[in-house]
Amino acid sequence: MSVVFLILGFVLLVIGGEFLVRASVALSFKLNISKIVIGMTVVSFATSAPELLVSLNAALSGSPAIAINNVVGSNIANIGLVLGITAIVGAIAVDKSFYKVNWPVMMLFSIALYYFLWNDSQLTAIEGGVLFAALIAFIIFLIKNQKNDEVSEEVDAALATVSNFKIFIWLLIGASALYFGSEWLVKGATEIATLLGVSEAVIGVTMIAIGTSVPELAASVIAAAKQEKAISLGNLLGSNIFNIGSVLGLTSIIKTIPVTEPLILSRDIFWMLIFAASVLVLALLPKKHEINKIKGFGLVVLYGIFIFLVFKG
Repeated sequence: MSVVFLILGFVLLVIGGEFLVRASVALSFKLNISKIVIGMTVVSFATSAPELLVSLNAALSGSPAIAINNVVGSNIANIGLVLGITAIVGAIAVDKSFYKVNWPVMMLFSIALYYFLWNDSQLTAIEGGVLFAALIAFIIFLIKNQKNDEVSEEVDAALATVSNFKIFIWLLIGASALYFGSEWLVKGATEIATLLGVSEAVIGVTMIAIGTSVPELAASVIAAAKQEKAISLGNLLGSNIFNIGSVLGLTSIIKTIPVTEPLILSRDIFWMLIFAASVLVLALLPKKHEINKIKGFGLVVLYGIFIFLVFKG
């Protein structure tokens, strides 16, 4: 039954995330928010909703290891799996903003998370507030520096004509699916961890992390395969920034998250930092300023090694 809960949880998170994004974007149009701002803020927050609900649910139900490792694992999966597989499908260009803004900010958030957890083996409300405030400052910086001719391709203009009733129904479906999806995913994962004799941290950094990264993976691979638009490396790194700033930031503001599994600090978070640093290394290797198929394959292999070592213990 625990496997059924796990699978149903995954499915509901994907469905809930999609409906929440649609409803949020449509509502933003009703409020006359520009398409650029919607893409950089509303869509980013909505796509972080599955991770937020899972982490919050885990923290409140007494599984803090899942709350932390859901984010740590998702950030690893975003680079190792999402970026890796997407680059195998089609090469990804590395623009100037990657070196000037996106990568440095992602590293700053990653190092800040490590320091906060290492300092006192917990993420407190004050520390969460710092992370969330830094995220808001980052968003304001992005919006102010966004060129007017840049339009976010993530935002579907057709959603501007959606009726208020449909927006309400979408919000209801999205919120309900995310709530029950997070409940069942955490329940199924903790039961499987008990049955397999592995820690909740292991399940959190692998199965749950991959599950909450599935929407990003699907969207990136489909876009790369159709060659409809350039896959922005900034969007993928932005997801990691949002995961730390909004998911762990907001969760720890509501409830302090203690580190209950020593391996989170001695192994898992170092892997997150290694994957974060590896993107810069790959961008500087020949062919420069591009993440091509060979580099993508290297990321997927590295991710495979990480998963193997986690389960090996």
